[in-house]
Amino acid sequence: MKKRVVITGMGVAAPNAHGLDNYEQALRAGLSGIRFIPKLQELNFGCQIAGIPENFEEIRRRYFDREKLMSINDNIGFASVSAVDAWKDAGFNLLDDGDDNVDWDTGVIAGSGIGGMDTIATMVVPQINDGKVRRMGSRIVEQVMGSGTSARISGLIGAGNQVTSNSSACSTGNEAVIEAMWRIRMGLAKRMVAGGSEGASPYIWGGFDAMRVICRKFNDNPAAGSRPMSASAAGFVPGSGAAMLVLEDLETALARGARIYAEIIGGYVNCGGQRMGGSMTAPNPEGVRRCIRAAIADAGISPAEIDAINGHLTATYADPHEVKSWAAALGRTPDNFPYIQATKSLVGHCLGAAGAIECVASILELYKGFLHPSINCEDIHPEIAEYAPKIPQKCMDFPDLKIIAKAGFGFGDVNSCIIFKKWEGK
Repeated sequence: MKKRVVITGMGVAAPNAHGLDNYEQALRAGLSGIRFIPKLQELNFGCQIAGIPENFEEIRRRYFDREKLMSINDNIGFASVSAVDAWKDAGFNLLDDGDDNVDWDTGVIAGSGIGGMDTIATMVVPQINDGKVRRMGSRIVEQVMGSGTSARISGLIGAGNQVTSNSSACSTGNEAVIEAMWRIRMGLAKRMVAGGSEGASPYIWGGFDAMRVICRKFNDNPAAGSRPMSASAAGFVPGSGAAMLVLEDLETALARGARIYAEIIGGYVNCGGQRMGGSMTAPNPEGVRRCIRAAIADAGISPAEIDAINGHLTATYADPHEVKSWAAALGRTPDNFPYIQATKSLVGHCLGAAGAIECVASILELYKGFLHPSINCEDIHPEIAEYAPKIPQKCMDFPDLKIIAKAGFGFGDVNSCIIFKKWEGK
């Protein structure tokens, strides 16, 4: 029999809050973390707003000594702080550097969409071009390698099970959680730290600005810039940060008396093959529907049991198509459609970190019984106007919230869907 998987710890560094308590308050208040970024104006970006965790240099100095900080760029820093918070939140302590104990039952899957691009752009390329290779030092590789995040987290907690980093564009964070769930289900690990991160850098966002897919119409009103499901949506707002979750098999969690936030009852990933209307930048609608249905089937529930959806919903032309795909996949009409929300309205699109940051939001909502508002969509897109009553625009108390679906659809036509269930002690 497959093992049941629960969430016992979480950590988050989001554009609108660091830490679970602050993040919950920001979600309930509909607090935007989108701000004007002078550097983007200086570099002639069309989009000059972004979501970046505030005061993070100061935050990470509280977590790590000078030696560790030498190996930690923004991407790894966001991930590492979130992992430490999640690990401690689950009831565990960090190992001392001289402690030789290895936790063979714990692994790490921590991904990013683009990763150490800022380090490559500001350190690797200039110094190599100037013939100053030796000045880069011995710590540069671990900052730019794709597995730098998971490697750093493993060293912090002494993880000896699978340690790897995934990358599947905007679906990365979700995919990491799903992969971790499957590993625990199969009995290959007792617990996994899983999630996603993304650095804050013009070098990460520049390609999207060149594509003209990020918002350039709200530079003078940043908090209004991220507008999922809105008729006046003008492209996604780039974001950054991280979130990490501690997943654990139910038996192990109960045996140690762990607090359980929620259960992961299903998950699925697939790809639309860039066919049937899908492309590098647009999802194949049939692939999306198949992914949602497969996650529900894996969870062993009926589509009618889903109470709420935390969508991908980026504030692009794809939002109405996503809502319609959910309706088709669930076989539900506007009259009996679940509530649907967009965390990106508050934090922007955090790329490889998006799924994980939004998973934490979804789990907090299940645990505390509320739905956060989707801001900036007072003018619902006309193609989905009939779904307007199902889009909370103010914080909504929802003590009976039991099942929430979390989606992620990324560049390359890749899809992911996770089904979370409220933990009720059985």
